[in-house]
Amino acid sequence: MDDFLLYFKMGLNHVLDLSAYDHILFLIVLAVVFSFKQWRKVLWLVTLFTIGHSVTLALSAYGILKIRIDIIEYLIPVTIFITGAINVFTAKNTASGKQNINLIFALFFGLIHGLGFSNYFKMMVGKEENKLFPLLEFALGIEAAQIIIVLGILIVGTLLQNFFRVSRRDWILVCSSIVIGFSIQMMLDRVFW
Repeated sequence: MDDFLLYFKMGLNHVLDLSAYDHILFLIVLAVVFSFKQWRKVLWLVTLFTIGHSVTLALSAYGILKIRIDIIEYLIPVTIFITGAINVFTAKNTASGKQNINLIFALFFGLIHGLGFSNYFKMMVGKEENKLFPLLEFALGIEAAQIIIVLGILIVGTLLQNFFRVSRRDWILVCSSIVIGFSIQMMLDRVFW
């Protein structure tokens, strides 16, 4: 049980660490298009992101997949930028098609984000033979952190839209635009060529 808590807390803290805010930014632009009424899709959003990054995290932890970390660190803000930009260009259209795109982004861009977690995870488990249980425990911690972040976004969005009469379109536009600004700076900081 101690090992479970150790890896669970590491996963939780890794995502909630404000110095590693790229994970938080990605979750913001993924979740901003949803509302509490769509809780099933939101649950899928978080789960698909966890599945995506767990696959590449496992492949990397077992030495099957090796990609230069500087390329991955650059691609992470690119995924944030793309998701945010699509939110901005489709903010007027809040139909389920847009939300379905974010579900697809959660899975496929999660693959890239998982590679970003891989160095941290490899340092945690070191040369341990059994990486499966630490991987699952770490992924559960990440899943819990993502639920916390997404719930926070849904709460803020609901408060702004219901009590301050901010339109859903404006909420998506402003939130996504702010995240795009951060992602552009991150891309400039992480240029690898």
